[in-house]
Amino acid sequence: MSIQWFPGHMNAARKKAAEAMESTDLVIEVLDSRIPQASCNPMVEQIRAARQRPCLKILNKADLSDPAATKAWLDFYNAQKNVHAVALSCKKPADVARIPLLAQKICPHRAVPTKPLRMMIMGIPNVGKSTLMNALLKKRVANVGDEPAVTKTQQRLYLGKNMILTDTPGMLWPKIEHPTDGLMLAACHAVGVNAVIEEEVAVFLAGQLLDKYPAAISARYKFSLDGLDAVGVVENIAKQRGFRIKGGDLDFEKASHTLLLDFRSGALGRMSLETPDSRAHLLANYVEEPSLGLSRSVQEFLKTEEGGERQEDDED
Repeated sequence: MSIQWFPGHMNAARKKAAEAMESTDLVIEVLDSRIPQASCNPMVEQIRAARQRPCLKILNKADLSDPAATKAWLDFYNAQKNVHAVALSCKKPADVARIPLLAQKICPHRAVPTKPLRMMIMGIPNVGKSTLMNALLKKRVANVGDEPAVTKTQQRLYLGKNMILTDTPGMLWPKIEHPTDGLMLAACHAVGVNAVIEEEVAVFLAGQLLDKYPAAISARYKFSLDGLDAVGVVENIAKQRGFRIKGGDLDFEKASHTLLLDFRSGALGRMSLETPDSRAHLLANYVEEPSLGLSRSVQEFLKTEEGGERQEDDED
């Protein structure tokens, strides 16, 4: 199954984000720490690079991800030019309180009365951007929900006197190149339910967990994994939980939903679905297609910016 999800409002949001990047000093990109690179929007990367804006990558939901994998990702991102990375949970006020100080450190020439620090918060759907906005401003300014694409419009808000935040809707990209990326995004609930078949996503997830965290499956669902493949794991969840449909057959759909919910909530433990090494292996074995899947308007925007130098501007 190849998962693609790019509703109309995301296309409009992408155009506005490209326009707003001109008057942005720092991009705060919120990633899912369980799938940092799979949740990194290539359109954000290219638009940001075209304007030569620094980026603070926030690996959110760090309380759900594998600590060893998260550390590897932090080392990976912090080695990149013009990129700073930190792992935290946007639900923890003490973690969120670190962000303004980090932003000031990255842009020491801003955050003064004559030159406020202008930050744009970006990320894929359901990654925690709205939760971050609300926590930073200590009030509810963005709708929060357990479904992707809750935020659909851009808004500009003041964080104190010398910082300005622009919140953008969650955006995916027109074409997800790697099928496993789409499945990982779906497993982490970043894709609308109408774009996925939960049973297929659950089988993919079961395969990943069998490979990386088999003990967690046994501990949670109380059955042996001997001789089981990914489909067998989901079937055994149905057996163990007594999920049956009319006629007595196993309720594979309900078992799939249970596995996905347990993974997303952390009930299975702290897990990551990719590491820098697994990402490198994926790319090394991927045969690139002729098109990157970027929309023509994005390609045209990037073309006009090619070779341009960043110009400092003082207006708000």
